[in-house]
Amino acid sequence: MELRNWQQEVIDSFPATIEKYRRFILKAPTGAGKTVLASELIERFYKKKKVVVLCHRLVLLEQLESALSKRHRVHKLTLSDKSAAFEDYNILLSTNLRARAILDEAVPQADLIIVDEAHRVSPNGNSYKQIIDLFVEHGKTDAQFIGLTASPERRTADQRDQLNLAFDAIIDCANIEELIEEGVLVKPVYRPHFVHDLDLSKLDIASGDFPVSKLSTSIINSSMIDCAIWSYMEEREKARPKSISAWFCPDISVAEFTLERIREKDIKGEIVTAGTPIKERMKLLKQHESGELEAMVSVGVLTEGWDNPHCNIIVHLRPTLSKVLWGQSVGRGLRAAPDKDKCVVIDVSSNWSTFGPVEKLKWNLWSNRGSHLQYMNRFNWIGLQQDGENDDKTYLLCKNELASGLRCSLIYKKGEYENDTCPACGTYAAVDIYKEQKLENTLNEKGLHRLFFERVPKAFERMDLSTWRTIGDTTWKTATDKEKVFLSFCIAFSEVTGDETNSETEYWDAALAAEIHIRTYLVKNDFTIKKQESFDLSIIADGMITGRIVRPLQTHYGISLCGLAFEEATDAERERKYQKAIRVAERLAVLGCSNRDTLPYFNARDIKV
Repeated sequence: MELRNWQQEVIDSFPATIEKYRRFILKAPTGAGKTVLASELIERFYKKKKVVVLCHRLVLLEQLESALSKRHRVHKLTLSDKSAAFEDYNILLSTNLRARAILDEAVPQADLIIVDEAHRVSPNGNSYKQIIDLFVEHGKTDAQFIGLTASPERRTADQRDQLNLAFDAIIDCANIEELIEEGVLVKPVYRPHFVHDLDLSKLDIASGDFPVSKLSTSIINSSMIDCAIWSYMEEREKARPKSISAWFCPDISVAEFTLERIREKDIKGEIVTAGTPIKERMKLLKQHESGELEAMVSVGVLTEGWDNPHCNIIVHLRPTLSKVLWGQSVGRGLRAAPDKDKCVVIDVSSNWSTFGPVEKLKWNLWSNRGSHLQYMNRFNWIGLQQDGENDDKTYLLCKNELASGLRCSLIYKKGEYENDTCPACGTYAAVDIYKEQKLENTLNEKGLHRLFFERVPKAFERMDLSTWRTIGDTTWKTATDKEKVFLSFCIAFSEVTGDETNSETEYWDAALAAEIHIRTYLVKNDFTIKKQESFDLSIIADGMITGRIVRPLQTHYGISLCGLAFEEATDAERERKYQKAIRVAERLAVLGCSNRDTLPYFNARDIKV
């Protein structure tokens, strides 16, 4: 079998990888060929050995069975299965909850366990946790536990439910932009609209995302679906060779309303949901792939394990606070196919302006309480792009009212079209989003970065270090809650390593080591940090300039710590220390710190005071 470049690189380095790690994730984009890679790994390194392949959905199970049975003896576990593990076969396929007795027998015997869509692995849940514990405690010492996913991040604030606790390492295998250059994937072309009458501000997001029932009501009562249909009809005319689309909806009510509007345009479409019987679902998906069905409207089932390379338009009708959901759904349209050179992404959910293009997404192996709150600002990503110095990253919002009564609402980049006229409606009725939404009032990381690297060396140069080296305890004792956040950042910058890291795991190992150091110091000295609702970058900026929040004592002590670290580090090391220090300060702010903390990596009771 001819392998893609990234697959061959993983194969070539695999002996060294398993020498170093026992449990790890192979991260590669949707459509990159992770299932092919899994089959090839088994063929080359585990032939005739015992392998367990797990996934969470039946449709994924069917696909894995089809791919792996071509070269291996495969058995798909059923709910009523009572056979012995690995009886007359060497690969066992199962969801993580099927025939548990057989899985409990198979895991200790397995030479390899593969978990598809590994971002769903919960080290603290009821299903995968038992398998992980069984593997760790009773698995073969030379066996491997490998996860496959495009988005290694879990949407949870529970510190006992983070991917780093299930896997020893995350190995970056390929990224979307590289695969587009190689022709494995096609480029996404975004058509984002901000629907002005979709009001999400009053929805309770305590669960970490918009509640589906209330979200659906807001969508149906807005012009969102009309805007999607109008945009789709325009893009449909330009699609080559013909339009084959996937529509992502939050629930069945939105899906049915959308399908009704699609059919009014004489477009053939159907709905698939988690409740659609598997045989019917497979039949519909086959009709969609052949082009017999132009539009497939989905409720929660096409974001994972669905492969139709001919799909060339994605319509996103589900506002979310989850970049995993955003990335997974858009990724489904990026597979390459004959005569397909792009995938148009029509986003009327403001997910593009919130998270940015999927090819630019960054993943975090550790999340914290309130980590989703930044995405309540549906212009979050646009705000992060603006530097206030030029027009290169200025985005405009078209407010032109169309003949139908709809607002155009397209978001487009300033300077890319003649006279900045809207490419969708051909008029100029636009506003500068950055100015209109007053995004400059919220300090972004670019602004803080510039301030920090300008301010610290200048202020440190004028300092008498003999004064500031001995007052650390006094500084903390008198600090307010917000000043403690500032001091946490400064200590983190001082303590965290500036060494280069080669993976997400190494990055977080380094960051958490600094966090443990700070927590140990605070607990030993009976200092606490009160949990805060969110991490405010302006607090750190205020401390850099002795502003209204951080007082001179705390400012000067913090800058003295940063300045010493500045002198001892190279430019590259300073940059790496800064990036990690921001993440550490954020975690300490939103998780807090006290002598009662029991985190997976830190137990305050173990600290001798």
